[in-house]
Amino acid sequence: MSNSSLKTKSDSVIQVGEVFKDMPFNSRHAFVGFALFFAFIIEAWEMMIIIFASGAIATEFNLSSVQVGSLIGSIFLGMIPGAYLWGAISDKIGRKKTMIYSLLLYTVFSLISVFSVNFEMLYTCRLLAGVALAGMLVCIFPYFEEMLPVKQRGKYGGYLSAGFPFGVLIAVGITALFLELEGNLGGWRIVMFISSLGGLWALLLTKIPESPYWLAGKGRQEEAKEVIRYLSKNHIIVDQNTKLEVLNAKQANYFEIFKGKLLKLTSLQTTVNFTLAFGYWGLYTWIPTLLMEKGLSMSQSLGFIALTSIIQIPGYVAASHLTAKFGRKKIMFIFVAGAAISGFLFAFSNNMVELYAFNFLLSFFNQGAWAVWNTWFGEIYATNVRGAGYSFGAASQRWANTFAPSIIGFVIGMGWTFGATVSFIEVFVVVAIVSILFIPETEGKILE
Repeated sequence: MSNSSLKTKSDSVIQVGEVFKDMPFNSRHAFVGFALFFAFIIEAWEMMIIIFASGAIATEFNLSSVQVGSLIGSIFLGMIPGAYLWGAISDKIGRKKTMIYSLLLYTVFSLISVFSVNFEMLYTCRLLAGVALAGMLVCIFPYFEEMLPVKQRGKYGGYLSAGFPFGVLIAVGITALFLELEGNLGGWRIVMFISSLGGLWALLLTKIPESPYWLAGKGRQEEAKEVIRYLSKNHIIVDQNTKLEVLNAKQANYFEIFKGKLLKLTSLQTTVNFTLAFGYWGLYTWIPTLLMEKGLSMSQSLGFIALTSIIQIPGYVAASHLTAKFGRKKIMFIFVAGAAISGFLFAFSNNMVELYAFNFLLSFFNQGAWAVWNTWFGEIYATNVRGAGYSFGAASQRWANTFAPSIIGFVIGMGWTFGATVSFIEVFVVVAIVSILFIPETEGKILE
């Protein structure tokens, strides 16, 4: 395309996705990506911060190990109904408003939790913070993909996934700096207070536009055309007599995603979401305990986690570049298979060198797979059911996040060895490998 404005023919009907086929990537897409990248960082560090602060909380409230486990899982438990709720809401009020309201509500409940006087109050606040934060969970990736040119969806969608290890590193850093300090400037309450301030990022999200796919689906033609003009920096101007169209489907209806050809798709993506999340969360929530079995201290385990998070970043980058070149399915299969093989090797490491090496390989492939999946998963549904479909699958991730720590804790309590426990976790990853073979490729295809 030339740098001059492109006007469509009048009195015609075109799909919104066709407009994005040859749209050039520019600084306005990058600004949207930056806003979402930090929002994803906030989501990640909020999920991890309670794990790192749980010891101090347990000491203050004299909590049992069961109570600590339930407190860690409370935000994930809240995200389950939250995902279903916000998925329907996002299809009704839009992606942008959903993300803004989600972050602001999260800030409210997270701030209240700082003043908790007992376990019950803290648990309730964390649960409600999870319900609130789920709006970000179900919107970030579908929204970003609805803003990107077709050719750049895979690469930049994968880059967005790299916010997770940054969130983990920030959570580790905040905990290390403030958890052990004495007085009003230290302790788990100041850690939670600092974390809750991340919700103010919602103010920046007010500066990004609404999805033109969602606007067109709602019949708000002029607004959709204005967003396209804005995103393309006036390179693409849709004629006022041209109608923008998205694939017709009943909106915000969870029953719809289980009808006809969508039944198979929903079943497959739900399976992948659950098994991949179980494989990741089942391992890394118990990794300090499992590593202590291998002879590492708690401080060494935290250092191990920090190094692991750093290694995850090139995994995201590599997968993002490769999926744009070779497609979602091939790269996803390679990275999930690499994660499974590395996981089994990690399970039967004979020394510290092998333990570190195989864990780093596992992290590289595992998070690279998530980079592909977060993009692929957001592309498989049509616009009007994308929120419902994505949120249903995202909720299955949170079911896995909720159940995995308890199930793995149970098998560890039964006396399972390090190798047996990690191998059991990796079986779930193998199920994901098989499931992705039957999901349709979306690389290079317009969003419907």
